[in-house]
Amino acid sequence: MEENDRTWMDGDDLPLPSPHDLRGRQSVRATFKLSAKAIETMSIVSVHLGIKQKSLFDHLIEDARSLSHIAREIESEKFRTLSRVQKTFVISRRTLSCLDEISKQFQAPRDALVEYSIQRLLPVIAQERERHRRRKEILNDINEHLADGLQILQKTKSLLGEDDPVFIRLASALKSMANVQSNVKAFVEKGNIIEEFI
Repeated sequence: MEENDRTWMDGDDLPLPSPHDLRGRQSVRATFKLSAKAIETMSIVSVHLGIKQKSLFDHLIEDARSLSHIAREIESEKFRTLSRVQKTFVISRRTLSCLDEISKQFQAPRDALVEYSIQRLLPVIAQERERHRRRKEILNDINEHLADGLQILQKTKSLLGEDDPVFIRLASALKSMANVQSNVKAFVEKGNIIEEFI
């Protein structure tokens, strides 16, 4: 082999990805019949935490231990009474295989496994709702702080003038604070979706 053909891995004992592992990462579409609440839960957690639904779905379903536990506890009759709609998700091939395997092993409906797996996100939403409430409280504090700062800036301007170094530094600090306030406000507004979730 010529020197130019060598790669940095030659001679290293790093594990190489297998074609099976790589195929498991392929995205596939899968349709499930779920409750509107489950669909909304996925959407809200995805938007609020900035996680793609595919990643969220894969995380929930590839947890084989939790999925097996859910499969053992499923009450099929109760599940059948839920009002459900079809929803297509993009998920990894590995996730779909895991779901099919657990479904067959425990003779549990795939849709029920997905429905109850998504319910594991409800405590996350409750925690995030509380964090959102605290963020709004902090935003109110920032707004008050900024308003006080602007009053001090006006006072500084009238007492010292716009050319004074104290005024210039204070104006610069308040400009930074206004940027922070704007960013926090945008983040809080984006998170308002979580307040509407029941």
